[in-house]
Amino acid sequence: YVLRPRNFDPALKYPVIDSVYAGPTANVVAKNPWGQLLNQWIADHGFIVVGLDNRGTELRGREWARAWKTQSGNTKGDLIDIALTDHADALHALLKKFPEMDGARVGVYGWSFGGYFSAMAAMRRPDVYKAGCAGAPVCDFADYDTTYTERYLGTPQDNPEGYKNSSVLTWCKDLKVPLMVIHGTADDNVYFFHTLKLA
Repeated sequence: YVLRPRNFDPALKYPVIDSVYAGPTANVVAKNPWGQLLNQWIADHGFIVVGLDNRGTELRGREWARAWKTQSGNTKGDLIDIALTDHADALHALLKKFPEMDGARVGVYGWSFGGYFSAMAAMRRPDVYKAGCAGAPVCDFADYDTTYTERYLGTPQDNPEGYKNSSVLTWCKDLKVPLMVIHGTADDNVYFFHTLKLA
């Protein structure tokens, strides 16, 4: 989806925000105007907000939904490469299609898996994203819920490279753009120590 400010002026160029989740099975694109109230509010402050469903999400057929899976049932090495590629490619296509989008001012924000994606995008794709905001990011899947993680990555013993590549901590050295990190200290899903490790 593409959300413009309600006072949109086609003569102007607007900064773009990728409002992201990007995790397996979770869609953000839907015909639900009530689901975009926050993003419309953000857009009304002078942004164009976009939402994208990368491979690995539902409602586009089995091949699309299972693009991140191997024959053994684990992801193709990690939890981030496919989503990062798809979002970058989609943003490049949107920038070509809509001249009102300013490709020099593209940011990303999300929570939980979206926070994880935002941190990784800021570290690994500064060519696309010039700023990020990571809310409650999972920074190392070795420290996350095994019921969720092992469904996609297998065990750390069986897929050490996948865990390493999927860890935000592996890529911190590459951070060159501003990244705001937000986390509640009482979070009982993505524990606060993820953000402490990141900091």
